[in-house]
Formats: sequence, structure tokens, C-alpha cells
Amino acid sequence: MAKAKGNRVQVILECTEAPGTSRYVTTKNRRTTTNRLELKKFNAKLRKHTLHKEIK
Repeated sequence: MAKAKGNRVQVILECTEAPGTSRYVTTKNRRTTTNRLELKKFNAKLRKHTLHKEIK
């Protein structure tokens, strides 16, 4: 795993429509983004863009 610099931390995004089928790893700034991250990403199993939420 890569080291986090300063306020940046690695987070895992998981699909909400079909949990466990699609996960993405990204970084976020802990200071500016205090809430859990929610992004629309592509799920290859479902073959469409779905909402992905940050998991602990």
C-alpha cells in the first residue's frame, strides 16, 4: 500500500447495488472531505455506472 502524505488517506469505494462485485481504491483529503465519499463508477459485472460509497 502506498504511504499517505499529510491529510490524504486511501479509501475503498464499494458498489451499493451489488455489494462485493466492484471496488475501487482512491484517495481523499481528510481535512476538506470529512463525510464519506460517494461517486458514480462503472461496475463491470452489471455493465453500467452505479453509485459507489466509501467503506471503512
